Amino acid sequence: MPRFAITIGAGFALCLCVAVVWFGVLAPRMEARNADAIGRGDYRLDSTSGPFTQATLTGKPSAVFFGFTHCPDVCPTTLGDISLWQEKLGDQAADLRIFFITVDPERDTLEMLDQYVTWLPGAIAVTGPEPQIRSAERAFRAISEKVPLENGDYTMGHTSKLLLFGADGALFDTISYQEATESAVAKLRRLLDAA
Repeated sequence: MPRFAITIGAGFALCLCVAVVWFGVLAPRMEARNADAIGRGDYRLDSTSGPFTQATLTGKPSAVFFGFTHCPDVCPTTLGDISLWQEKLGDQAADLRIFFITVDPERDTLEMLDQYVTWLPGAIAVTGPEPQIRSAERAFRAISEKVPLENGDYTMGHTSKLLLFGADGALFDTISYQEATESAVAKLRRLLDAA
């Protein structure tokens, strides 16, 4: 019986050590490495302010959102939320670029996208050929899917998070769909203060 208890105790201690190493050292390092890769990739899109590539994310703090002009709810709600956050940020909001990347290049021309976002200060419309859009989605860990509607039309299911990037082009944080205003504004202030 004592040998059995010692074996169980040793096994438990080993499991505890493995858990400490995993959760305390390895998992955070892997997560940091994965976060560093977001936004990095070989994509080249067109925007209302010129080419949009990985290098575009450097120089100023940026927010990146994937959506489309025919979106019935998530996109207009998110753009409205961004407008509210900009009001709360005051003059500091002018330092934030907002990139709206379409997930529906079949219907969304650059002109349509520009009209869709132009009312929002700092918003830049982004589109491109389908393969480049999908390449950008992979780089930003975003997803989209065409969803057929009964009338023969379609809508798009898509990632609804807003991705925040520092002036160095690295992922800084994310804002969830309909996140509390106080939380979203606090994240944006930290992003802009760090620039």
